[in-house]
Amino acid sequence: MKYLIAGLGNIGSEYEHTRHNIGFDVLDYLVRKEGTIFRTDRHGDLAEIKHKGRTFYLLKPNTYMNLSGKAIRYWLQTLRILPFDLLVITDDIALPTGKLRMRKQGSEGGHNGLKSTTEMLLTQDYPRLRIGVGNDFPKGRQAEYVLGKWKKDEEPLVVAAIEKAAEAVFAFGTIGIERTMNEYNTK
Repeated sequence: MKYLIAGLGNIGSEYEHTRHNIGFDVLDYLVRKEGTIFRTDRHGDLAEIKHKGRTFYLLKPNTYMNLSGKAIRYWLQTLRILPFDLLVITDDIALPTGKLRMRKQGSEGGHNGLKSTTEMLLTQDYPRLRIGVGNDFPKGRQAEYVLGKWKKDEEPLVVAAIEKAAEAVFAFGTIGIERTMNEYNTK
């Protein structure tokens, strides 16, 4: 069994550890924890992790957030993985900082990375793990907010969310999405 885990974010040092790049941060954490490395390949950086008889391909698209679907579609086709064995990890301003929400399918909720993925896959029927980044920004400042760095008081919540999201990735592949949603969706 194999899975594609796509963490969404933007490439470049100016975007590192911003709210919008939490998908990248989860994959970076998994790679460090498992002692593997990313290799730069077509449309992104890819790492492979074996866990309990399953293979997890971790993808950080280099297409920037708004074109993430191009990289995801390419790697699904190349690795011959079906959309229900894809997990897209992204930020969500509709959730409080640190809250996790996994779904089997759904709308883009205004998120351009999910919109691109839906357009390229021609379906909304793919699992996603949204990580709350809060919405403490003035009207009209959403882009500035999500591209901004974490506040000091948010950092412990973010670290805990990244660790919990990493656990949820492996649970997704081993116990299935239904049980993973029950165990990891925070109330």
